[in-house]
Amino acid sequence: MYYDYHIHSNFSPDSKTSMEDMIKKSISLNLTEICFTDHMEHNEKGDSTWIIDYDKYFKEYNILKEKYKDKISVKIGVEMGLQTHIIDKCRDDVLTNPFDFVILSQHAIDEKDFSLRGYFEGKTQKQAYETYFLKLYEIIKNFKHYSVLGHLDLIKRYGNYDSLLDDRLFSDIIEEILKTVINDNRGIEVNTSCYRYKLPDLTPSRYILKMYKDLGGEIITTGSDSHSDTHIASNFDYIYHYLKEIGFKYICSFDKMKPNFIKI
Repeated sequence: MYYDYHIHSNFSPDSKTSMEDMIKKSISLNLTEICFTDHMEHNEKGDSTWIIDYDKYFKEYNILKEKYKDKISVKIGVEMGLQTHIIDKCRDDVLTNPFDFVILSQHAIDEKDFSLRGYFEGKTQKQAYETYFLKLYEIIKNFKHYSVLGHLDLIKRYGNYDSLLDDRLFSDIIEEILKTVINDNRGIEVNTSCYRYKLPDLTPSRYILKMYKDLGGEIITTGSDSHSDTHIASNFDYIYHYLKEIGFKYICSFDKMKPNFIKI
């Protein structure tokens, strides 16, 4: 019944779970389809930690897709970590590999990862959030080779602030991001990692999801952002119910970068 379109395996350095174990757990949960979206993070420092070996990635995927084809549909994608200075490298990756699906995520700005303190130094909380959204907007104006924006308001996860700022402070730039996504016939995801990070709202927030719907957005995927098999399809019962409640009629799967609309 459910489609989990944000799953990591041990092809990502922050996961220790094999593709096969992720597939087996998904079968046990009676999922209809999953998509592997392991991390690809180009950088200018020569660090290969977050670089996928695509030959091994696709070889493993093709073996397992065939092995389990009678039990579950398995697609192949990537979570592409974008920064403004590596857009060309990321574009080349997408154009030269047979992905079904590409998540565009922003995990760092100017090589400063959000999970480290450096990005936030010298900025107020408002400046840190605003810079994130402005850089994301700049990226999507120049990079079109993706399927959905990943965890659109990811910045809220980091910074060790006592509370989160209201989305309305950034409504203008968020609206421009969403309008661009819609005009480009791209989409966004609902990412249920918000539960394990104990965030007070969904990711992206209900405010952003409602804005996307009101602006005419229709392409939306559901992803657990699992890095282990314990989080696959986490809280999907609620997410599917909520999306239907606010007016979405479909969620999407993807095949060779083309969306398929599945009635909720």
